Amino acid sequence: MRELGEPDRLSAAARFGTRPDVVSWACSSCSFTRGFDGAREQARVLGDRLGIPASSTSLAFLAALAHLDLDRVSLASVYHRDTTATFVDFLAEAGVTTVHSVSADAPSDRALAAWDRDRITALAATADHVDAEALLIPETALHTTQLLEALETALGKPVLTATAVTLWDASRALGKPPVRPRLGELFATP
Repeated sequence: MRELGEPDRLSAAARFGTRPDVVSWACSSCSFTRGFDGAREQARVLGDRLGIPASSTSLAFLAALAHLDLDRVSLASVYHRDTTATFVDFLAEAGVTTVHSVSADAPSDRALAAWDRDRITALAATADHVDAEALLIPETALHTTQLLEALETALGKPVLTATAVTLWDASRALGKPPVRPRLGELFATP
């Protein structure tokens, strides 16, 4: 994962037929395994290469938490516990406290893409904690968008997923406040 997120490798891969207005490195694990400074370096290199605002999924989680003024989270991780611990460390470097986490130790992104509503909901419920202000689900392969409203209703707190925070952050960077119904508290708060 660290190799995939190597800044020069990202820069070399950032080739587009038409220059975008904003870019985001839409990968959770590869954007946090280098730590907070490493994630900022990835975004800086991409932004410099393309001359546009750049971010990543991990940095988008931090921006979303700051937007909602939250700093205590629980973590519904699909990763192995060592990778989960790395994400907890990344959050801590940015001043976010993880009060509880679970690690599902999923075998692959392909397997995760097949997870159904019940399995994702069960992971979220297991990861929730009374002291957490929000629940984070850091995996772009999970199909969580259609579950956001139901998860937040069930847990009584914001649920921030990798895909949702990435899209929210990119929209915000475009200067278009991303307010959308049925996508949870993050998209309800201009």
